[in-house]
Order: sequence, then structure tokens, then C-alpha cells
Amino acid sequence: MNKGELIAKIADEAGISKTEANAVIDSFTEAVTKTLKKNDSVTLVGFGTFSSMKRAGRTGRNPKTGAAIKIKAKKVAKFKAGTELAKAVNK
Repeated sequence: MNKGELIAKIADEAGISKTEANAVIDSFTEAVTKTLKKNDSVTLVGFGTFSSMKRAGRTGRNPKTGAAIKIKAKKVAKFKAGTELAKAVNK
């Protein structure tokens, strides 16, 4: 499912316009992004938790040449599914 399909589904199920559904999704993603930038987490009980974590620098390999390369440390977004979501997916 892509963003357009998600917008259409939300608009249909919530009885709102696609423009309003798009605004809701954009607002949600912006709020989550801003929260993760501040090293906080967003928890939606039953759905899951969005958080950020630091990934340490490491040595990797260029797959084409096999040469060793240094991969810089960086901050990455992480999602951990809640128990209700995990159960629903495994049915």
C-alpha cells in the first residue's frame, strides 16, 4: 500500500475527504519526525513504538571491489510493533 492508497482508505473509512486524510497523515508523520529528532519516542498503545537510536560507526566492505570502507555513526528511526499488532499480523 502506498501513501495514495492509504489516504483513500482512511478517507473512506473515516467519512472524510481525501484532502483531510492527507492533512492528517502529513501532520502525523511530521509530529513523529519532530519527536524522534528530539530523541523522544512515540507510543501508540497496542500498535507500537517509534523511537530513535544511535548506530555506531563500523567498517564495511564495498560489494563491487571488496575494499574496506568506513561507515559513519548515525541516528536511525526504529519501530517496535505492539502486542496487538503482532498478534493481528500472525493470524
